[in-house]
Amino acid sequence: MHDNLVIVESPAKAKTIERFLGKEYFVTSSMGHIRDLEKKDFGIDMENNYQPKYIVSPDKKKIVAELKKHAKEAKMVWIASDEDREGEAIAWHLKEVLKLKPEKTRRIVFHEITKEAILKAIANPRPIDENLVNAQQARRVLDRIVGFEVSPVLWKKVKPSLSAGRVQSVAVRLIVEREREIMNFESQSNFRVTAVFLVPDKNGNPVELKADLKKRFETKEQAKAFLEKCKTAEFSIADIVTKPSKRTPAAPFTTSTLQQEASRKLGFSVSQTMSVAQRLYEAGKITYMRTDSVNLSSLAINTAKNKIIESLGEKYHKLRQYKTKSKGAQEAHEAIRPSYIDQEEVSGSNQEKRLYELIWKRTIASQMADAELERTTINIAVSNSPELFQATGEVIKFDGFLRVYMESTDNEDESDENASLLPPVKEKQALRAELVEATERFTQRPPRYTEASLVKKLEEQGIGRPSTYAPTITTVQNRGYVVKEDRPGVERQFVQMSLVDNQLKEAVKTEITGAERSKLFPTDIGMVVNDFLIKYFDKIMDYRFTAKVEVEFDEVADGNRVWSEVIDEFYKPFHENVENALEVSERTNGERILGDDPKTGKPVSVKIGRYGPLAQLGETTEEGEKPQFASLRSGQHLETITLEDALDLFKLPRDLGEYEDKKVSVAIGRFGPYVRHDNKFVSLEKNVDDPYTIELDRAIELIEAKREKDRKALIKTFDEEPELRILNGRWGPYISYKKKNYRIAKGTEAEKLSLEDCMKIIEAGPKPKQKKKK
Repeated sequence: MHDNLVIVESPAKAKTIERFLGKEYFVTSSMGHIRDLEKKDFGIDMENNYQPKYIVSPDKKKIVAELKKHAKEAKMVWIASDEDREGEAIAWHLKEVLKLKPEKTRRIVFHEITKEAILKAIANPRPIDENLVNAQQARRVLDRIVGFEVSPVLWKKVKPSLSAGRVQSVAVRLIVEREREIMNFESQSNFRVTAVFLVPDKNGNPVELKADLKKRFETKEQAKAFLEKCKTAEFSIADIVTKPSKRTPAAPFTTSTLQQEASRKLGFSVSQTMSVAQRLYEAGKITYMRTDSVNLSSLAINTAKNKIIESLGEKYHKLRQYKTKSKGAQEAHEAIRPSYIDQEEVSGSNQEKRLYELIWKRTIASQMADAELERTTINIAVSNSPELFQATGEVIKFDGFLRVYMESTDNEDESDENASLLPPVKEKQALRAELVEATERFTQRPPRYTEASLVKKLEEQGIGRPSTYAPTITTVQNRGYVVKEDRPGVERQFVQMSLVDNQLKEAVKTEITGAERSKLFPTDIGMVVNDFLIKYFDKIMDYRFTAKVEVEFDEVADGNRVWSEVIDEFYKPFHENVENALEVSERTNGERILGDDPKTGKPVSVKIGRYGPLAQLGETTEEGEKPQFASLRSGQHLETITLEDALDLFKLPRDLGEYEDKKVSVAIGRFGPYVRHDNKFVSLEKNVDDPYTIELDRAIELIEAKREKDRKALIKTFDEEPELRILNGRWGPYISYKKKNYRIAKGTEAEKLSLEDCMKIIEAGPKPKQKKKK
């Protein structure tokens, strides 16, 4: 029996807190939420002020039983779940389920797991904040209502198994709208002129001075005419302007800025960042990672000051107090920072070390002096033209915070930031042009979202809060509305004209453009669902409305609104909207008629099918003729595919020839492209093999590679039972029998198993589940 029971959400957090408390405290974990809404009948009592119907999750029944036993024995129960709305809700559920009496229950909160913070929290307990609980309930109830009422409409009108979500659907809308901007974008070309001048350095040796013409030419003829002028032009320094400038460090991390910077600097996905940050927090290494505050405690500011002065000197320190600007900032008391700022490094996995280092550098930099720079601009005159060439250079006079950290940006073209050191020149100094070059450049289409830039956009629009960004982005990908992937660029030709030794040369060159890395692309089903929701549920798809709901949740959290009234205001018009949509909306599968096949005269169309987007050739006729179907290829869209592209899809299956006197063909199936030989199927290698161009030699390579893999996988067979095989799988040896697999206990020597042993394992294996009647 323990006098004091402390309940937290995770075992890792429990372990860390246990280190700081004496033997009279027993720390245990609830493993997250112990209750959730019932799955049946909405889980909400719609007739009784939208009261939630909670049940203990089946996987938590054992944990709840243990917690009840510990709580009964303890003299005092301390609930130490996280300090945000979700944590407050967990505390409330624990109090309700464990039937904790107010006189023997204490709620404690802290935003860092350090000894000082824990002891301070225990000295200052508070009651459970019902307003925070209500704000979390309001979000949960509203999201359940939207999901449960809109999803069936999608099943009936678009495709079975689809789902909708209040915040997720709006996030998909952002991605779809950006994709359509890109589809409709028409690139314009212009000509950028650059020059390389030779000037003597301090020792009289020639050095290069690179400069850009301040004007861009719209046509090749204009650029060529300018280069012709340069043949007889004289070049000289028109003026030199030197200006001091400074750079200021970025504020300490919030959830959103940490997700963005970890993506740019470390290549982490948003959910990966949150998972690694959670481990650092629970181990007591950083403060709470769900926050939209940039504030730092006075202790953190003073510790940072001592660290900077001790390591770099007084001149590198500058005290800075940051104020949170985001509307409705909540959940937070402090930015994300190291718990112990004097610790530059921590133990842990490589990911934990890298993320911690990023947080440490950002925090320290935020308390450092500005970087002092000197930016020089040299304008170069052309004697027979009013145009000017311009060279810019930057010198760091005092590195300040740049000694520790520099923030990244989403802009991939940062040429202006990379200003170089310039050679010494004087006004009126004559220059000799070594090279003048005009290169065709193209206007850039809008960039697709990365996970990080989508988080930034959601935050700017006021959609969601720190705790919702990661789950939102994960959900839209899991639902198949959005894919995150790399896409290769396409080859593009451009014109380049060069003037060297008064000789003008022209060449057509090629470059790869438009390559994408880890970008978010909407799928066809994502686009069809988005269009349907905008047409029939314009209110819930409206950015401003979604942001307004978040503000109302904040008002509930502040105790200024009754949560059920917020739901009621939303639900009545929303429910009418749902009934109206069921009545008036037309069934849609995104079908688009492309034209007729010139060979057969049959109609060709594209649409969403059972397993995704497909092309259809022909129609079902009274004579019993059936249409042909073919899946769209990666990168093809229902909206943009042409008749020619669609007809290409019907070139599959292709016969490649024969191997071992048996036909070899290639086709695309439900799980992607494959080679078929001797009634066996071999997948094509992703991003390497194209089913439309693959030849017989390569197909044979794949067939033999698969055979070799199967040979290595086969451990043993039995002549008397040919359907039974012992195989080596990803998780070790197993038995395959009549299209079912059976585990072999760890430590068993699989090759020594007899047929009798195998049959015993099969008989002892899991029995097939009885299918429930609907």
